[in-house]
Amino acid sequence: MKLSTFGSALVGLAVAHASTVEYSAVTGYFLQDEDSTDASTFDYTAENFGLINRSYPADQKLKNQASLTQWERFHHQVVKLNEESAKNVEYKVLFLGRHGEGWHNAAETYYGTPAWNCYWAELNGNSTATWADASLTENGIQQAQKAHDFWASQIKSQNIHTPDAYYVSPLTRALQTANYTFTNLALPHGATPFKPTVKELFREGISIHTCDHRRNASYIKSLFPAWRLEDGFVENDPFWNGVEGETSDAEDVRSATALNEVFFGKGGKVQHEGAFVSVTSHSGEISSILRVVGHRTFRLNTGAVIPVLVKAVKSGKGEIGSVTSSPSWTVSPHCTEPPVSSVTACVCPSSAVPVTTPLVTGA
Repeated sequence: MKLSTFGSALVGLAVAHASTVEYSAVTGYFLQDEDSTDASTFDYTAENFGLINRSYPADQKLKNQASLTQWERFHHQVVKLNEESAKNVEYKVLFLGRHGEGWHNAAETYYGTPAWNCYWAELNGNSTATWADASLTENGIQQAQKAHDFWASQIKSQNIHTPDAYYVSPLTRALQTANYTFTNLALPHGATPFKPTVKELFREGISIHTCDHRRNASYIKSLFPAWRLEDGFVENDPFWNGVEGETSDAEDVRSATALNEVFFGKGGKVQHEGAFVSVTSHSGEISSILRVVGHRTFRLNTGAVIPVLVKAVKSGKGEIGSVTSSPSWTVSPHCTEPPVSSVTACVCPSSAVPVTTPLVTGA
């Protein structure tokens, strides 16, 4: 078990007399937990989502364990962990899914990362593609469909317990990925229907790139009118300004706040109902969540999924404190014209000195 002390670090950021949370990744259940598993080559669809073939302490209480699949026994193990834990402790399995390839991913590959970061990413697109709040490419759609097909096979062959709750980033590529992944799955009888909650704080790390600027709430509702925008979700993006970007520390504060709400609700009550949770998000945000829960670094390819068993311990009797401050953001100088060199580093033309003002005012 790897412990994260991030929750206790929030004490200085929270209101007085509030409860705090300590998260830990409970390892030993998934191949992704192990240092020997190479994230760059790992294929979750070839490895049963990475679930390790092993016995569990809770197996001893199963009379028919020989007839159950690995996923059925694992679900039983998680249920028992919650039943036998203290009232202030909650275990959840987070299925962290990265969106499929977006047009911003394709553009970064085309231009190269240095040129992308210092000029092209600050634009809305070029003559052939738009990457502001990027949509999925055809390859990205296929990656999401691959996830859909794998969930379908796991439901049929493994009787996997499908998510009890679905959350999705408000950025278009994540919305589309969740839709392609979970819509029209033949869910088991009694399973939670796929009607996800769009959650602001599960968005990508916020940079000056236009791909990190979400469209308005009305646009999201027009795409998926049956989906729920979380309480307090505002019409226009409240964070992106094209000038400043989050640091890793600032993103981790945001991720911890989101996890607090998933595990304990905005009122701070332990959410024992539903231990399996799907979060469709982004590479940077998933990396942040893994840091918060103390899991080892595991960078996902586009469209990939990592399940993590997480233990949350709430300390204190009050509500979980609202974050009242966070680490500072940083400005990011960039070129005003295409760079003249960007093989290993970005070099702006001599006539276009780096600036910190946005190249576009909207996305």
